[in-house]
Amino acid sequence: MRLVILGPPGVGKGTQAVRIVERLGLCHLSTGEALRDAIRSDGANAKDLKACLDAGQLVPDELVATIIVDRLDEPDCRRGYILDGFPRTMSQAEMLEGLTRSLGNGLSAALFIDAPDDVLIERIGGRGTCPECGRSYHHVFAPPASVGKCDVDGAALEHRADDEPEAVRERLRVYAERTAPLLGFYRSRDILVEIDGTADVDAIERQIADRLEAHAR
Repeated sequence: MRLVILGPPGVGKGTQAVRIVERLGLCHLSTGEALRDAIRSDGANAKDLKACLDAGQLVPDELVATIIVDRLDEPDCRRGYILDGFPRTMSQAEMLEGLTRSLGNGLSAALFIDAPDDVLIERIGGRGTCPECGRSYHHVFAPPASVGKCDVDGAALEHRADDEPEAVRERLRVYAERTAPLLGFYRSRDILVEIDGTADVDAIERQIADRLEAHAR
């Protein structure tokens, strides 16, 4: 199965992506990971990518899409993958569609988890993020095994400045402007799977499993 996971900030995309990976044995790929791996690999795109990052510039959509699709063509992703954090814009979605189709590994489904803004603002206020791997936790909905520490690398969790209420409202505004149009794009391809993100983490996981099973029929 080949998936993207979409939804507003704070809806629990990262938490659910990890659970989907564990249940289905998929390759979990985030934009940040893909870019870091590309730099470490010193491959064909590493020089251009490093130049952009060193100059503090946004990485062009074309370069990001190429790096991600190259990663998706590696053996561990050929049996299935879930993309977390990409695409975020219509241009990225169109590029991803063209590149994955050319490789014969186009998307099976686009998962969209949604919840009202007031729920998201409350959730994000209780979130802690690992500064090393980027994994997010929540002290109620998805707590780490050890209080204040990342399960993956043991780093101390941080509360990000952009998780404050006013910053969250601005992030939600930008999301609605840039990312929400992707819903129509994937709905027109008949691969959009919509999930109610107001439930607890386990209920959302069950809902995703049921909806994906129904979608695959």
